[in-house]
Amino acid sequence: MSLERLKQLRTSVAMTALLAGALTVGACQQKQEPEQSLEDDISAEQSVPMSAEPAEPNDVIVAPTDASASQVENDTVASVNGGVTQINYLCAPELQVEATYKDADNQVVLATAQGTATLMKTNDASNPEVFEAATGMDGKAGFVQWRVAHEARETGVMRTAGADAATVSTYECKKTS
Repeated sequence: MSLERLKQLRTSVAMTALLAGALTVGACQQKQEPEQSLEDDISAEQSVPMSAEPAEPNDVIVAPTDASASQVENDTVASVNGGVTQINYLCAPELQVEATYKDADNQVVLATAQGTATLMKTNDASNPEVFEAATGMDGKAGFVQWRVAHEARETGVMRTAGADAATVSTYECKKTS
């Protein structure tokens, strides 16, 4: 190796060390996060999932106590379930999962081509959230486990097994809608 090449290499190593040191010092600096104001919360647009299905005619109608039956008989009111979120996932290996989160009940209902299972939340954490059921997707012997991560529940991992608990299928899922 020539002397000139060694000098370039030494300079390059020195510059790399200085940059790494600067990044390390910069990463250690505590930065105060800006506080979110009430106006930011109010002005933030929030998405509300809506169903494309029409309301059933036998939905509960809430009427004022002074209204007669004839005044409300032609009214149609769709009931709104609070705390319910529906998310579709595409998983690898090939599987489509429709997850309906019932936050108030700490449940998720997973629907796939193999069946539907209702899973109960087993932890208090929000990242990841862990749900389990003691039956397989087909409702028979086995288990289903669902772990979902990120605030918007963007990714999930599903593990399923039938009667043979030694044969576990694992799916990595990403949110599609």
